[in-house]
Amino acid sequence: MNERASESDMEAQASQFMAENPERTSARRRPTEADAATYDREHRGTVGELRSEVPRMRCTRVNVRYGDKHAIRDVSLDVGKNEVLAMIGPSGCGKSTFLRCLNRMNDTVAGCRVTGEILLDGKDIMAPDVDVVPLRARVGMVFQKPNPFPKSIFENVAFGPRIHGLAQSHAELEEIVVSSLQKANLWDEVKDRLAHPGTGLSGGQQQRLCIARAIAIQPEVILMDEPCSALDPISTAKIEQLIDELRRNYSICIVTHSMQQAARVSQRTAYFHLGDLIEVGDTDRIFVKPQHQLTEDYITGRFG
Repeated sequence: MNERASESDMEAQASQFMAENPERTSARRRPTEADAATYDREHRGTVGELRSEVPRMRCTRVNVRYGDKHAIRDVSLDVGKNEVLAMIGPSGCGKSTFLRCLNRMNDTVAGCRVTGEILLDGKDIMAPDVDVVPLRARVGMVFQKPNPFPKSIFENVAFGPRIHGLAQSHAELEEIVVSSLQKANLWDEVKDRLAHPGTGLSGGQQQRLCIARAIAIQPEVILMDEPCSALDPISTAKIEQLIDELRRNYSICIVTHSMQQAARVSQRTAYFHLGDLIEVGDTDRIFVKPQHQLTEDYITGRFG
């Protein structure tokens, strides 16, 4: 990492404890002096809070290399239950690379090597005997560009539950499809044209269809890699509202270039810079009172 806090800064930060309610609602308060995060010396200079509850996912000293390039360096980060964690940082900082580690999507990249420990409900997803197919059902993915299958709207949602054996009858399958489309706030817009191609929907509708597709296979975590970057403001607002509703039942990790979006939808924010996790904490604190100069420089627009 290019910049480290001085030893005195570390001691000052370590002396402060962030009072965080794990059952935090979406209506967040403004931080106080007591909300400054402790300094976690094991996280390679990451400024962040020590979380008391058992997280949905726990990542410890995760490293990613593409050949000789060290893309992610010793990142340790928790994903809490029923929270939205936003990952921000300049282009090329490693946030999307790290996100793809959480369901081993980097396995598909030639020459990519991931080391470290990533636990999902206490079990290491990096273990050699882990089957990535059920893993990617438990940790779903929504990509930057909507990618509906060249199938009907119904079949886009039904495909996953069918191949994973989640429905014992067509009636059960229909119930899953309807429920998933309702949770994705898309049902009212498509209920009369389920046999129509998913590719015929608008961009925002396609993205919500992809979210419904992810929900249908009963995930515990949903990963979103810049899900609104290709959408208009109205569609973006619908996706953001949906994210806030979904976190009641799922843990959500979202990569975004929009700091405004991170502030609107997340409870915690992680700032990445050149492959390092610089700072993580309550979203209000990150944006109002960042503890690291690099975070402050990025948020205030000095670079990025």
